[in-house]
Amino acid sequence: MLTEQTMEKLKSLRLDVFAAAWTEQQKNPEHVSLSFDERLGLLVDAECLQRENRRLGRLLKEAKLRLGQACIEDIDYGPKRELDKSVVRQLATCRWVQEHHAVVISGATGTGKTYLACALAQQACRRGHSALYHRASRLFDELALARADGTYARLLARIARIDVLVIDDWGLAQPRETEKHVCAAKIRWQVQPAGNFLGIHRVIPG
Repeated sequence: MLTEQTMEKLKSLRLDVFAAAWTEQQKNPEHVSLSFDERLGLLVDAECLQRENRRLGRLLKEAKLRLGQACIEDIDYGPKRELDKSVVRQLATCRWVQEHHAVVISGATGTGKTYLACALAQQACRRGHSALYHRASRLFDELALARADGTYARLLARIARIDVLVIDDWGLAQPRETEKHVCAAKIRWQVQPAGNFLGIHRVIPG
């Protein structure tokens, strides 16, 4: 049996889940017939799963997605939405993130653009990438304020560290001069091997 000293060592190594899973193994007679390697594998799996879940939780919290429950599996492919399942499946692989491509979602109001964008961002988080959601107007206001108080470069650097930047209502209104400057900076950032842009553009009839 593990001694109290060994348990303390596991905790000092932050292997609390590993230790808890081992204790559960001792209580479960079904594990008695398993080999040492099999039991060790189960303990390692439990620890890895917990760490992956913790990391995902942190990434989703930091992403601040407008629709936090949006996910690829629940996307509605109704005829009015005119979504191509093969394209969505391809985007779900997150290869576009790895290859530093931009994705623009365009459509009329009420067609689920924000849901799709948040689902893609959530999928990116599940693949271990960081994401951040912003409404375009609020992002531009934040950047304009940063230019005024001297923290502009620092803010751009923080945004550049994000793997997937989601901008909602992109291009909804004529951009101001400050926003044009921001757009130019964003384009320069986009072509560098750093982050990706996921824009949501509303199409206004007429």
